[in-house]
Amino acid sequence: MKQSEADKLRVVEGENNWLKRMLAEAMLDNAVPKDLASKNYCRLT
Repeated sequence: MKQSEADKLRVVEGENNWLKRMLAEAMLDNAVPKDLASKNYCRLT
């Protein structure tokens, strides 16, 4: 593998890791409200 190919691969892997983190964060942001909405909470008033 040439150096330029290795550099491109490293960049693509970094972008892939960033996208995986962004997807995981978005899925978590979406799951929390659904989880809260599915539970019955007593309102303290």
